[in-house]
Amino acid sequence: MSTKLGILGRKLGMTRVFGPGGKTIPVTVVQAGPCPIMQIREPEKDGYAALQVGFGEMEERKVNKPSKGHQAKADKGFFRHLKEFRLEKVDEYEVGQDLTVEMFEIGEKVKITGTSKGKGFQGAMKRWNFGGSPASHGHEKVHRKPGSVGHATFPSKVFKGKKMPGQMGNKQVTYVNMEVFDVRPEDNLLLIRGQVPGPKGSVVTVRKIK
Repeated sequence: MSTKLGILGRKLGMTRVFGPGGKTIPVTVVQAGPCPIMQIREPEKDGYAALQVGFGEMEERKVNKPSKGHQAKADKGFFRHLKEFRLEKVDEYEVGQDLTVEMFEIGEKVKITGTSKGKGFQGAMKRWNFGGSPASHGHEKVHRKPGSVGHATFPSKVFKGKKMPGQMGNKQVTYVNMEVFDVRPEDNLLLIRGQVPGPKGSVVTVRKIK
C-alpha cells in the first residue's frame, strides 16, 4: 500500500504547450486542491497513520447528517469527496491545514489514479483489438465475431478470463511516472505531460512517488 501524500483534483482536459526550441508538448490540465485536512488518523487510536482530505465544495443542505457532523469538526466547509492518504508519520500536519499544488515541483514524477471512460457493452474487436474474420468467400455475417470460444467434451467449459464481448472501460486506472510539466499555484493547476485517465470533469488522485 502506498504511503505517499497526494491531492485530489479535477481533470479539465488536454491542451498543448511549447517547450524549448518551440517543440509542441501535449499536457493534461488538472485543477487540484486546495484540499483541507478533515481528519488525522493516528496509530495509537486508529491502528494506522493517515490524512483524510476533502475536495469539491458543496452546499450544507445537500450533506447528510452523519457526514455533516463529521466534516463540521474541521470547520473548513463541506465537501463531496473525502479520501485518505496513508503516511508513515502525521506529526507535522494538523486538522484544517490546506494541501495545495505547491507540494509538487516542476519535473517531478507522480502517480495518477482515475476512472477510465465507460464504453458500455462492446464486442471483441473493439474491446480486445481482435482482427475479425476474413471478408472472403464463405464468410457470411461473421466478420466481427470473436471466433470459437468453447471446447469439446473435455473440459466442457469456457475458461475464466477468456477475451470475449463485455463491459469496456469504467474501471480504476493508475498511471505511474507521470511528469509534472508545470505548477501554477495562483490557479490551483497542475500541467501533467501526456494523458490522464478519465473523461473531462472527472476526479483524479495525484500522488507523490518519492
